[in-house]
Amino acid sequence: MIVFDGHVHTPFCPHGTKDPLEAYCENAIHHGLTAISFMEHAPLPHNFHDPVPHQDSALSWNDLELYLLEVEKVKRAFQGSLTIYTGLEVDYIEGYEKETTKMLDTYGPSLDDSILSVHFLNFAGQYICLDYSPQSFQKLVERVGSIENVHDLYFQTVEKSILTPLGAYKPKRIGHITLSTKFQKRFPTTYLFDSKLDTIFKQMYEQSLALDINGAGVLKPLCGETYPNPRFITRAHQYQIPLIYGSDAHQVKAMMSGIEQLPTTIDFVTHLDR
Repeated sequence: MIVFDGHVHTPFCPHGTKDPLEAYCENAIHHGLTAISFMEHAPLPHNFHDPVPHQDSALSWNDLELYLLEVEKVKRAFQGSLTIYTGLEVDYIEGYEKETTKMLDTYGPSLDDSILSVHFLNFAGQYICLDYSPQSFQKLVERVGSIENVHDLYFQTVEKSILTPLGAYKPKRIGHITLSTKFQKRFPTTYLFDSKLDTIFKQMYEQSLALDINGAGVLKPLCGETYPNPRFITRAHQYQIPLIYGSDAHQVKAMMSGIEQLPTTIDFVTHLDR
């Protein structure tokens, strides 16, 4: 039984909905959850150009302090009914490690939780958002030469996110680790996920990192499964990696997404130690 949703977005997300924080909390209680992590997209480095058309991939720097204050308010409002963690989903962007470390050094003390994710891939000095659209994925395929090369570039970047020092407040959880499968029904592949994920799971175990078991892919029509899928969830469990369910909800009705696909024989993390 899932009692902790460790990946919930908020009205501060510029590509999400305006559903209020309180509505997420009330829905969590309705579904029997005892804890949630609000996990808004951390602001991107000041000198990084967001490559998506509306530059709306992440929280505005101007809204960051307000976001932290508003989560503190709902913590107090729901005290005794729901444990609420203040979090940020932090982008690992190759080439911007110093800027990311500086942000984490500044805001890490205000956080209870965080996730490290890869959305942007760097090829020949140009950044493309992997999961923005099938068209952006197609652009990556054209740039790197094949669908298999896109997956390989993605996992190479995930490995760098795991191994790169980002200071004392580096996130301890890796987000939606198979995000490159978001459009897999349109871009089928022969890529050897087993071999690559075995390498990554070993690295995560050695770094004492947890894994975001992300339900959002179930709602994506060209994906249809969790990130990672149930077979790889079982494999991660065999590596003794802590597994934290996250709906990755950007609207209240998306909470609890993907739970019907989760292996029932595996225990998921129920709360965070603080």
